[in-house]
Amino acid sequence: MAYSSTILLIFMLLVTGNMHVNGCYTSIISFGDSLADTGNLKQLSTKSDGDSLHFLFPPYGETFFHKPTGRFSNGRLIIDFIAESLGLPLIPPSLGSYVANNLTGLGQGVNYAVAGGTALEPSFLEARGVYHSRENASLGTQLGWFKESLASICSNVSDCKHLIGSSLILMGEIGGNDYNYALEYGKSIVEVKTYVPFVIDTIISAVNELIELGAKTLIIPGNLPIGCSAAYLTIFYGSNKVRYDDTTGCIIELNKFAEYHNELLQTQLNRIREVHPEVNIIYADYYNAAMQVFVSPYKYGFTNGALKACCGGGGPFNYNASVACADPLSTSCAQPHTYFNWDGLHLTEAAYRIIFKSLFKGSYTTPRFNSLCPTLKPEGIASSI
Repeated sequence: MAYSSTILLIFMLLVTGNMHVNGCYTSIISFGDSLADTGNLKQLSTKSDGDSLHFLFPPYGETFFHKPTGRFSNGRLIIDFIAESLGLPLIPPSLGSYVANNLTGLGQGVNYAVAGGTALEPSFLEARGVYHSRENASLGTQLGWFKESLASICSNVSDCKHLIGSSLILMGEIGGNDYNYALEYGKSIVEVKTYVPFVIDTIISAVNELIELGAKTLIIPGNLPIGCSAAYLTIFYGSNKVRYDDTTGCIIELNKFAEYHNELLQTQLNRIREVHPEVNIIYADYYNAAMQVFVSPYKYGFTNGALKACCGGGGPFNYNASVACADPLSTSCAQPHTYFNWDGLHLTEAAYRIIFKSLFKGSYTTPRFNSLCPTLKPEGIASSI
């Protein structure tokens, strides 16, 4: 594969770099979708992708990087805040030509997450009449990229398992797009709920593979409260088929769906803990870390609320599937830090910061992450990419 030599160079830097620079982990290895993609879809995209490249134009990236980086936000993501807190450089995209030209300082991690990536293979959704045009970047494909790179590097490393074991593995969030594509295609919540066991089995299989390869600390996030998404609030706006929570304004059925996914995931993670007590299996409760904001947005500084998008194509929640953020017809707010939602589907940097703090410096991980890594650094300014 074309990525092999580039990824091999990254890992060689990882091996020869400073070990245990933060007292906890030497690197971050990431898989997932747009919640963790730091630019891989940008590297995989071509000019023929057309309108789907809206995330490569301002105002994306305006808050921290002051330019679009391929992140689906106005600034940093949760993975960026994790890297900062561990004293590591921000983790760059690991696919395409970008890395070949920007190798300096990338010795502390690699990121295979691709926006639009699914847990399941495209064939699963296609068999159920759901099609999407995004690059095939399923979890199995991402794991394949990882294993392919190890096949090259392990011939030069005495203990590849130790290399992986000293890294923090971020497994997602992944699986959300499996549901998003189906729901956007018009599938019922009841039907899409039947996908959940398959999604969970795929995530668990990947976790077990990584453990076999030497992983010792893995963070596996749950699903966000999708019933609070500006995109879904727009799709179901005016419909009498859904019920709304009086406190938050979110769609009850969709949030119960997300809770079902999270409960099943946690059950399976508990089983892995029983089989591998020597491995740190950390569940990251994205759902409740975000839900606290939806319940009390003003408390957290979101004076423009948590439901309306900062950047979008208008409507009650400033989301229009036909007019994406960065489209000439879209509008963008002047103060993104007062909004929780960025573009209808993704969150602002301020939102990701709150979720990060709740997870990694608070009590929304099981076991608590700060009990495993008590040397987390105060939030600062990491090197940007």
